[in-house]
Amino acid sequence: MNICLNDKIFEPLSAIVTSENVQAYVIGGWVRDCLLKRSHPDKDIDIVVLGSGIDLARKAARKISPGTKVSVFKNFGTAMFRSGDYEIEFVGARKESYDRGSRKPVVENGTLEDDQRRRDFTINALAISLNNETYGQLLDPFGGIEDIKKKILRTPLDPAKTFSDDPLRMMRAIRFATQLHFTIEEGTFNSIKENGERIRIVSTERIVSELNKIIMSDSPSTGFILLEKSGLLKIIFPELDNLKGVETKEGKGHKDNFHHSIKVLDNISKNTDNIWLRWAALLHDIAKPATKKYSADTGWSFHGHEYLGSKMIPGIFRRLKLPLNEKMKYVQKIIDLHLRPIAVSQEVN
Repeated sequence: MNICLNDKIFEPLSAIVTSENVQAYVIGGWVRDCLLKRSHPDKDIDIVVLGSGIDLARKAARKISPGTKVSVFKNFGTAMFRSGDYEIEFVGARKESYDRGSRKPVVENGTLEDDQRRRDFTINALAISLNNETYGQLLDPFGGIEDIKKKILRTPLDPAKTFSDDPLRMMRAIRFATQLHFTIEEGTFNSIKENGERIRIVSTERIVSELNKIIMSDSPSTGFILLEKSGLLKIIFPELDNLKGVETKEGKGHKDNFHHSIKVLDNISKNTDNIWLRWAALLHDIAKPATKKYSADTGWSFHGHEYLGSKMIPGIFRRLKLPLNEKMKYVQKIIDLHLRPIAVSQEVN
């Protein structure tokens, strides 16, 4: 696995780890993305240490980037610093236990396998040694390599425990499935359905961070379909969940506005990385349930849904703790105008 450690930063890191006579491993996203041959645009490196991650971070910063500020988070036993394009975070190997009312764990020192066991998915529990004598050796106690080959998301432990301990992992499962084009293993997905109500203990900011990553993926509809099938959507985003379904009267039906909305989101995502334009696409028909009417003569109508939809945006943005500034107004304006015809013509002299 030396190919995953071919960036210039790993040589001095290995030298420091070896000279300090501690065991340390690159773990998590860097290893996963390397094996998937995904690029590392953010160059985030997570290192787990058998011992004090904070002490090693300070020593590494002094040698690699003298004068660099080390950010320390004592409650979590972590520390990080930046070196050029790299953001390197160190954490002592640990095991965790959770109180049911909180996703903040009680942390104890642990072994490498304890630390791998507490990870969310097998593909994020892969570790590569930084020590000189075992440099590049891959440790994979839970079959993460095989899951990468099969494109499967699975938890290292019983998924009920993984998701009950930290319910945000349910959102992360759906986000990773969307970004990586993986399938969530059946037992793991069933556990998301069974533990869905636990998402209520997670902060809105954390949930929306995962939602934004789904929205910014290349096929966001995948994530929203999984959110709907899992039952999470009706908890975290009831307005969107309310768009589901087709009502028929006298043989006349309307389109499923949920599937229409996420299809529009997919279509616009092929042409823009503007997250607020993507949000507008997702929410452009959000007021259709409130404006739905049936007439025997004309069938179904949703008159004024664009106007009412624009008026709903501040409430939705406020509840989701999205920005209440010009970005929100941009989304409002697009929704308000989305039925306006656009003429593209040449000027006639």
